[in-house]
Amino acid sequence: MTAAATTAPLEKGAGPLVALRRNRAVGKLLLLAVAAAILVPLAHSHWASGTWPHALTVDLTEPLGRTTDWVIDNRDSHPLFLYFLGHVSNAIVVSIRAVYLVLLAAGWAGVTAAAGLVAWRVAGPRLGATAVVAFLACGALGMWIPTMQTLALMVVAVLASVILGVLLGLGAGLNDRLFRGLRPVLDTMQVLPAYAYLLPVVLVFGMGVPAAVLATVVYAAPPMARLTALGLRSADGGVMEAVASLGATARQRLFTARLPLARKQILLGLNQTIMMALSMAVIASVIGAAGLGDRVYQALASVDVGAALAAGIPIVLLAVVLDRVTGAAGARIGSHETPSGRGKRDVLAVVVGTAVVALAGRFADRLDWPDSWVVTIATPVNDAVDWMTDHLYTGVPYIGGTADWAAHFTTWILDPVRDGLTWLPWWSVLLIVAALAWLIGTWRTALTAVLAMAAIGVLGVWKPSLDTLSQVLAAVAVTLVLGFAIAVAAARSARVEKTLRPVLDVFQTMPQFVYLIPVVALFGVGRAPAVAAAVVYALPAVVRITTQGLRGVDPAAMEASRSLGATPGQQLRQVQLPLARPALLLAVNQGVVLVLAVVIIGGLVGGGALGYDVVFGLAQGDLATGLVAGAAIVCLGLMLDRVTQPTQRRARNGTEA
Repeated sequence: MTAAATTAPLEKGAGPLVALRRNRAVGKLLLLAVAAAILVPLAHSHWASGTWPHALTVDLTEPLGRTTDWVIDNRDSHPLFLYFLGHVSNAIVVSIRAVYLVLLAAGWAGVTAAAGLVAWRVAGPRLGATAVVAFLACGALGMWIPTMQTLALMVVAVLASVILGVLLGLGAGLNDRLFRGLRPVLDTMQVLPAYAYLLPVVLVFGMGVPAAVLATVVYAAPPMARLTALGLRSADGGVMEAVASLGATARQRLFTARLPLARKQILLGLNQTIMMALSMAVIASVIGAAGLGDRVYQALASVDVGAALAAGIPIVLLAVVLDRVTGAAGARIGSHETPSGRGKRDVLAVVVGTAVVALAGRFADRLDWPDSWVVTIATPVNDAVDWMTDHLYTGVPYIGGTADWAAHFTTWILDPVRDGLTWLPWWSVLLIVAALAWLIGTWRTALTAVLAMAAIGVLGVWKPSLDTLSQVLAAVAVTLVLGFAIAVAAARSARVEKTLRPVLDVFQTMPQFVYLIPVVALFGVGRAPAVAAAVVYALPAVVRITTQGLRGVDPAAMEASRSLGATPGQQLRQVQLPLARPALLLAVNQGVVLVLAVVIIGGLVGGGALGYDVVFGLAQGDLATGLVAGAAIVCLGLMLDRVTQPTQRRARNGTEA
């Protein structure tokens, strides 16, 4: 009996249920139409003006102002600050200073040798040579001391993030109740842009290194916690049952089975934590963190593209080397090719090699990077930027200049989208959000999205939030058009994908701040440069996810369509895109989250809206303005995440509902 003959009676008997499942979207649309027919006239009769009612707004200025005053007044006298937070701040300062002094004592030769040896022992000689060249380039650009400052901050921040993330991950991986409780917290932290973390820690710890480290830890710990919990919860049930049958205690099962089985996920969490910590270390320069981030920030303030590029290149090099080393370590663990005892030999080789090179450098009086080896790129880069500004900024025949493009994009796209959103009555925006979230997810998803959007109105920042939303929508539209077109070309051609890979690697590891420098030089200041930076930042993730989705389509389906005479275009439209729908939706979701993160930072270059409120609150120490804008950003990010991320519900019998 064939499979079709076997399943036919089942489908016939379950005809109404199958039809209901297939027509769920139609049913949702009908229910939404009925709800709109009832709710729209009712809402219009009560709130005809369309603006968010003042009666539904909560003013947090006074309580937040009192909180700010209390913290400032008691920062030097309250026991909470004297006996806990003060010790935390001192421990951070001492730790960073100790790491920094060790790096300086090793000298440029010792640090470079350590980086090359670690990369070589983990991933082979090619990556070892890459690490050596990367650190030498940092010195050659005249950024050795700032690089060591950033590296010291990174070491302390990543170590604290890993400890906190592993502890939370252990609890969530072993306890279902804690896992359910932590999930919404981690979701919120994931969609919260990095810039919003700065104001609370500045209020408590003041401007300086402790606030920067703690903001980095809060931002970078969630992926470590999430992936540790995932690795522990996805441990092979057969292995765990076998270990339990041998009489192992809970502690023995954890250390001999669960943690070894979760090593690959934990190392992936380390990789993500390092990348996020490096990105946040640059953003934290706004609140007094020294190093490369401070150089980039100062260059951004003076629009010195050459100085910004000289500080930005070492950031990218550090990110690429750290990403490759941790990624290679995870691949080696996953392949089970690590010989017994090799780990101890690797550590010994790194320690001995580093000590020998460092001592040789000390005896040769070569601890500091020689000034004669510094290559100045600021002047030629600024000359090139001046030439581009003179020849490309405006007045280019036929096509216009970059300033004209920015003005046209603002006039034809950003302004109409913003005006359209602000023209809509507030209740219609909530209905649209509910409809989109329910169509792509469940009623719980829709409820969460509507409550998040309504909270923005309650906070009294409805118009700035819609302004930010208009920038996000415009940037996401451009990102998806470019990303899907590039991904289709990469999915069809292995040569294109191979050519794009190093470009995407560089763009994906580059911190958010660095993107603002060239767009300001090319487009000036305003909302258009913020959107351009967001597009460049989000594009690599969209291209990668979409390419993997298209390449992951079942080859049998592709062969069947090809045998029926389908053209490449028909295969793309009728086979690849429908089958890759989950990957495409994930690409949209990640594009939205990444775009929102950079649009907020765009407040530094004239993006306005919520980004400006956060920057203003941070600069003026205005907790009310900064925290309200930060809370609105969280709500906006949560709403966009729910609207763009499909939710799969599963019935008790295991079938998709």
